[in-house]
Amino acid sequence: MSKPKHPRGLADTEAQAITHNIRVSPLKLNLVAAMIRGAKAQDAVATLTFSKRRIAQTVKKTLESAIANAENNHQLDVDRLVVTRAEVGRSIVMKRFAARGRGKSSRIEKWFSHLKIVVAEQQAPAASSEAKAA
Repeated sequence: MSKPKHPRGLADTEAQAITHNIRVSPLKLNLVAAMIRGAKAQDAVATLTFSKRRIAQTVKKTLESAIANAENNHQLDVDRLVVTRAEVGRSIVMKRFAARGRGKSSRIEKWFSHLKIVVAEQQAPAASSEAKAA
């Protein structure tokens, strides 16, 4: 006997990619994730490519993985993909100690984060609205 199959949590027009244990604090990662929320997938890749933040390259790799999942696993149109969710979560915290003056020490916390990016296929604009505009 095996466990029952877990139902898919996403809609048929959505695909996701998850990266665990990224060595950056959730606050810093959320600043980068906020840049791409709601953006078109190709615009988000361009934004991350030219971002000065160190963690932007890891976020870009996760986004490209979500785009590839949408194209290869779910047969979605890459040109119509939009970043619907970019969720940041807390992971482990490594605790280290640093030597301080007068024989004392202080604790240093090294935060890790999780990142989940969900892309969805946006519906094509209706042809009738284009005909009205022309």
